[in-house]
Amino acid sequence: MNIDNLTFDVIGAAMEVHSVLGPGLLESLYQRALAQELKLRGHSVILERPIEVFYKGEKISDNLKADLFVDDELVVELKSVESLNPIHFKQTATYLHLLNKPIGLLINFNVVSLRDGVSRVVNPYYRK
Repeated sequence: MNIDNLTFDVIGAAMEVHSVLGPGLLESLYQRALAQELKLRGHSVILERPIEVFYKGEKISDNLKADLFVDDELVVELKSVESLNPIHFKQTATYLHLLNKPIGLLINFNVVSLRDGVSRVVNPYYRK
């Protein structure tokens, strides 16, 4: 599945979760529900995928975790906040950079319409 189809399917799954659960719950509940919905749709999902951080060739941490990692291709960061801030986008972009993935999704479930809570984030440093 190409990345555009994958992001489309993940957004559809997130919309399903949002329509069933509604806004205002904890991020962890949306994370588990979205993982379940994606598995029902035939995707592989890793919850809390560790991200290794290297500094000048030395591993300094593997404590960062991407909320969802779908089909070994797509980083999905979830929020349940009043509004997304620039740091949320930067965090997602940093995860993409560290994992060398081209595209990620930042999804805020604390919105009336999920259309207003979904953002694609592009990794400007992506290397094939």
